[in-house]
Amino acid sequence: MLSSRTEVAVVELGGKIYVIGGFGQGGDLVEEYDPAEDRWRKLASLPRPLHHVGTAAVGGKIYVIGGYDAGWKPVDTVYEYDPKGNRWSQRASMPTARGALAVGVIAGKIYSVGGVGSNRRNTAANEEYDPAANRWRKHARMVTLRDHLAVGVAGDKLYAIGGRVDGSYAKNLAVNEEYNPASDTWRARAPMPTARSGIAAAVLGGRIFVFGGEAPSGTFNQTESYSPASDTWTTWNPMPTARHGLGAAALGQNIYVVSGGPTPGGSYSSVNEVFTP
Repeated sequence: MLSSRTEVAVVELGGKIYVIGGFGQGGDLVEEYDPAEDRWRKLASLPRPLHHVGTAAVGGKIYVIGGYDAGWKPVDTVYEYDPKGNRWSQRASMPTARGALAVGVIAGKIYSVGGVGSNRRNTAANEEYDPAANRWRKHARMVTLRDHLAVGVAGDKLYAIGGRVDGSYAKNLAVNEEYNPASDTWRARAPMPTARSGIAAAVLGGRIFVFGGEAPSGTFNQTESYSPASDTWTTWNPMPTARHGLGAAALGQNIYVVSGGPTPGGSYSSVNEVFTP
C-alpha cells in the first residue's frame, strides 16, 4: 500500500508509476506502483529527504531536481535514479536553488521553471538541463513569477499553469503561459477556469489535465483540461478526493492521481485514484 504523503513528485517510466519524496512517512521515500498488478513496492531511498521537488523521466532514468530540504531550505541538487540498478547518483547542480518549482521535458531536455528561491521570494528562473551532457543552460525568464504551479508539454511547447505568489495560497493564480524553446519566448494563453495552486498536471491526447489544489477556504477537487490547439479549457468530472500537493502521471488511456493533503497545509493521504477521460 502507498505510504501517506503530500507534496510528492510523481512520474511514469516503463509502465510503472514512481512516487518520490514529500511530507509524511519519510521525505526520502521512493515507491513504485505497478498498475498491471495493482501493487506497490519500496525502492532505494533518495540520497536525502526532500519535498516540493521537480521530477522528470528521460532516457530510461528519473531526475529529481531542486526542492526543499528538511529545514525548508531551497536546494539546487539534481539526483538521477536508474531503475535497472535501483540506485541514485548526483548530477550537475541547477544554477538557481529553488523549491516548489515545476519541470517539463522537450526533445530530451528538462526545463525547470519558477519556484521559491533562497531569498524566500519567487524566482523567474527558466533553466534547461541536458541529461546526456550533464549540463545546464539559462533561458528567457518567466513572465509571471510563481510557485506551486504545474507544467504540461504539448507540441514541443511548455505550458506553465496556475500557482501562487511567494508561497501564499491566499494568492492563487489562474495564469497560463506558453514557452517556446525554438524562439526562447513566452506568451500568455487562456487562463485556467479556477485559480489554484498546489496542483498536478498530466498530458493525455494532446490535452493538459490539471488536478486539485488548495486555498484558505479548503482543497480543490477540480479537473480541468487545456487544449493548446484551440486555446480553450474544458471542465471534467471532479476528483473523488479533493486534495493538494498531489502528483499525476499518464499511462495508456488513464491518468493516475496520487497522494496529497485533503485539507490545506500539513495534511497527508495515501489516495490513488485513476481518471479516464
